[in-house]
Amino acid sequence: MTAKQPPVSPEATARRVEVIKALAHPSRMLIAETLMSGEKCVCDLQALVGADMSTVSKHLTLMRKAGVLTCEKRGLNIYYRLACSCLGTFLRCLDELAPDATTCETDCCD
Repeated sequence: MTAKQPPVSPEATARRVEVIKALAHPSRMLIAETLMSGEKCVCDLQALVGADMSTVSKHLTLMRKAGVLTCEKRGLNIYYRLACSCLGTFLRCLDELAPDATTCETDCCD
């Protein structure tokens, strides 16, 4: 049995909600999953999402403001990367929450 964790502050809860909301769209999740393999140019992300540049830019801005992404301008291109490498672990843990999962078989819950 794991030790009881202290209560989470309202500020920490609000921060978690902001990050989860930033991932809670199919296009934004696709962007995050793609960036798990490394940084990408915004033009590559636009092609991946298949939406106009304005829409992709809004998604990227929301994700950046939530702290999920960072970006760097190089010449005329902007490159995005995940702000934290642990996102992959978090997403794999979410996979364990699938409706048909009866037990957690990873160590993410310890």
